[in-house]
Amino acid sequence: MSDVARHAGVSVMTVSNVINGKVARVSPEIRERVQDVIAELGYRVNLPARALRLGRTGTVALAVPTLDDLYYGEVAQRLADRFEARDLRLVVESTKGALTGELAVLDDSRLMSYDGVVLAAAAGDAAVLDRLHPRSPLVILGERTVPARFSQVRMDNRAGARQATMDLWSRGARNIALLGGAVGDEDGMSTDRAAGFQDALAEAGVGRDAGNVIPTGARPEDGYAAASALWDAGVSIDAMLCVTDSLALGALAAAAARGIRVPEELQIIGWDDTAMGRLAVPALSSVTPDNAAAADAAVRLLLGHIADAEFAPEHVVVSTTVTHRGTTRR
Repeated sequence: MSDVARHAGVSVMTVSNVINGKVARVSPEIRERVQDVIAELGYRVNLPARALRLGRTGTVALAVPTLDDLYYGEVAQRLADRFEARDLRLVVESTKGALTGELAVLDDSRLMSYDGVVLAAAAGDAAVLDRLHPRSPLVILGERTVPARFSQVRMDNRAGARQATMDLWSRGARNIALLGGAVGDEDGMSTDRAAGFQDALAEAGVGRDAGNVIPTGARPEDGYAAASALWDAGVSIDAMLCVTDSLALGALAAAAARGIRVPEELQIIGWDDTAMGRLAVPALSSVTPDNAAAADAAVRLLLGHIADAEFAPEHVVVSTTVTHRGTTRR
């Protein structure tokens, strides 16, 4: 930067402001002059040197179960935009939804590369997490119960599923299936959403076990297969609540393949309100989390832990609403 400053006839601080995007502090003419000199000299920021000087890498990680999921792709983009505005680079890693993958991301040798990690936990439970003492700050996304000493951002799954099921009931659905749900003692998204589904059925007066809870994977092809299996078995279904938009899009494709009219004969609600769901034909109704609030909270918490080792952990619960489009009746 000293070389650039000398050639441009400005201070090192001015060069720093240009490089770091603090353009309000530099006139357009001087900014253009500095950029011309940077191009002429071939200057590049020495990231390892910056990390040594600051004691930080300037990089944070997002670890997700899979890289080809609609929801996690949008989560990554929201976080990348917010971290970039704070001069931090986001690296995305895949844990493959396995405990070994989650533990590998939190290994000390891996954490040396990052100032902090946002982990979308899919496999590690509270007992596993309680044994971990990662060196870098950690914020957990997801629905599993986590120890109080970790910050977490999660959505209100039970309330969201209850509301979506009640909405289907109010629109005339009486034989509702939950694709991707799970009934049992396991902690996590699938069981939380199944509990909300059953809460709504109980409120409707038909009993908690009146609906069909169908465990399945999270991909569109899983939704296609699960919906097809229900019809092949002769199960009478007039509505489906799917725990992801990906499942819902698969179910929508299966209905189209069989000539089942949506929403006249079958109503469908997905979850996550992804861009792909909004572009489906008909456009997908979906449980809509406050994704912006979730991203803001994750960034705020991770930056707080990075800046202060004594930063108090928080558990943030994000609200949900139901957005109705073409796959539910008026």
